[in-house]
Amino acid sequence: MQCQPIQRVYLRQQRTGVAEMKQKCKSVLAGLTSGLRRYFLAGILAILPLAVTILVLKWLFELIDGILAPAVETGLGRSIPGIGFVAFILLILLAGVVASNVLGRRIIQRGEKLLADVPMVRELYKTFKQVLESVMMPHKGGFKEVVLIEFPRPGMKTIGFVTNRLKDASGSDLVSVYIPTTPNPTSGYLEILPEGDVVKLAMSVEDAIKMIVSGGMVSPPTLAVSQ
Repeated sequence: MQCQPIQRVYLRQQRTGVAEMKQKCKSVLAGLTSGLRRYFLAGILAILPLAVTILVLKWLFELIDGILAPAVETGLGRSIPGIGFVAFILLILLAGVVASNVLGRRIIQRGEKLLADVPMVRELYKTFKQVLESVMMPHKGGFKEVVLIEFPRPGMKTIGFVTNRLKDASGSDLVSVYIPTTPNPTSGYLEILPEGDVVKLAMSVEDAIKMIVSGGMVSPPTLAVSQ
């Protein structure tokens, strides 16, 4: 009769030991899972941006190489991997050399005058050139100031660039603001707003473009208002 209480105590201790062992195993598995998840996310953050960059560069390389490669290979009579891309880079450098001297500028101006005679082509060329100059050479482009406006509805704000100042029929001051899209700032929207609806920011055009292209990941901690 006395063996039964001792047996019950032993069984109770055995169950307690098993429960503690299960709890320890769960804690170890939870820690291992948490560590693996952390390492996995760190690996994604380390590899994915590099992989995407390589894929984009590969796509761009193949696209550019495919444009000029057939013509160059026809002239050379042989296939050379990457020759189209090299020819494209050399063509851009040659165009830059030509555009940097007086004769080249005259040729370009004459070509622009020819385009000016075609209504739709004229506006497309002029707009794209101005936006491209503003993105690649902000100080020489048409972007004058970085501003903050409400868009696309009241309560939501976005970054914009002042491109012009004008007046309405009553003489009130208006501001033309170009609102670029993310991550491609060469497309966007044009808003004409009253001067009072525009908040000028103490931010350079270069920093604003970095913020837009990165989707806001590269941005100052505070959007300071210009005094």
